[in-house]
Amino acid sequence: MHISGEHVFTAPRETVWARLSDTEVLQACIPGCEDVVRLSETEFFAMVLVDMGPEKIRFSGDFVLSEITPLIYCAISGKGNGGAAGFAKGAIQIRLHDLGVAGTRLSYQVQAKVGGKLEQLGQSLIESASEAFAAAFLKTFTTHFSDVT
Repeated sequence: MHISGEHVFTAPRETVWARLSDTEVLQACIPGCEDVVRLSETEFFAMVLVDMGPEKIRFSGDFVLSEITPLIYCAISGKGNGGAAGFAKGAIQIRLHDLGVAGTRLSYQVQAKVGGKLEQLGQSLIESASEAFAAAFLKTFTTHFSDVT
């Protein structure tokens, strides 16, 4: 599965970059997130309860930041175990574009794969749920810039 998109924030690139790696902000913005723990500068552990159509699945897993160009780009790879429901793994490329006084444009590309019983839900349902997940994250993440002028 592949999804991509972009979003403009009315905050400087430095602020967007900092909040993308703030565990408290991530926990507040990731839909269904129950916990995010920083294991090192680039490694995290998370627990997330995800709505996948008729199913609610609790995933626990790790994600790692790599290919980091501060304030501009990073890649994130991760895998999550959903118990009897199966697994999810994927990679995200995030790029920040400085728009000057207009703020920052975040563009992203996601490659993901699910296995186990999750595959039985169908590709279109999984893609739809993934796009809704990304939209919900960006909507909530936007609220974390109201203090920036």
